[in-house]
Amino acid sequence: MTEPILMEEELMQKHKKERKELQAHIQTLKKSICKGDKKKKKEVAEEIGRLEENLEKRQADELNAWRLAHVTLSDQQTEPAQVSKEVDEDNSCLEQPTHRISKAQKRREKKAIAEKERNQRIIEQEALNIFGKRNVEMETIKEILSKRNLMIYEIPSDGHCLYNAVAHQLKINGEIPLSLDDLRTKTADHLKKNMNEFLPFLSNPDSEDLLTPEEYEKYCNDVAQTSAWGGAVELQVLSHILKRPIEVIQATGTPYTIGDEYNNNKKVTLTYHRHMYELGAHYNSVTKCVQDEES
Repeated sequence: MTEPILMEEELMQKHKKERKELQAHIQTLKKSICKGDKKKKKEVAEEIGRLEENLEKRQADELNAWRLAHVTLSDQQTEPAQVSKEVDEDNSCLEQPTHRISKAQKRREKKAIAEKERNQRIIEQEALNIFGKRNVEMETIKEILSKRNLMIYEIPSDGHCLYNAVAHQLKINGEIPLSLDDLRTKTADHLKKNMNEFLPFLSNPDSEDLLTPEEYEKYCNDVAQTSAWGGAVELQVLSHILKRPIEVIQATGTPYTIGDEYNNNKKVTLTYHRHMYELGAHYNSVTKCVQDEES
């Protein structure tokens, strides 16, 4: 007896339960950090990142496998009559050995089989595209935003996405606009003036050792002068220098806010995409659904 096929709704409920359990575990990990213990805080942050990434990958793989199997099964179920007809025709040919199959007929049959296999590959690839990580992540974020009457405002993927997304938010919120260069310069200056605060959270990507003072200086210069990508540290700095909270909406886990202490109704809202581009993570801005996208 074959096992019953798991329904998509049941799979989604299973994933939802797993995410809730992970969030509970994450809260436990956060509570284990002693106040002022920066090393422990970094270790916990890295562990949380690994746990979220592993769960996201496993759930995406499960969903992709289910969708692909479903599409393949559905395709197969639409063909039994045609298959039966082909079998009958084949049997009919066997019963009449006097009718030899011509070379042209063999070529046609071979071509038909090749075309059928090609169509099946197309169906499978379309299923992978539709239910791939990038598209699933994008649709999840869009659904979260739609409940707030918001939509994604796409920012170019050029290394400046975090700063351009923040600049766009300042602009649509009607505040004093700051350019990409302004935000990078202010961020770098703050990092330089507060090395002891941020150095424990920055490591060499090759050795994973903490940056030396010389490496930290170069890191700050890169922030100001190059297209170096901005992450969690830069988000924290931007929240501080702008004196406003920055909310980050993502597909997995609940939205989180940096700078809760700035409760001044001038919140900056960004979306975080882990799978949008092959080069790595990406930040977008948001805008109201009824708002002109040219704003």
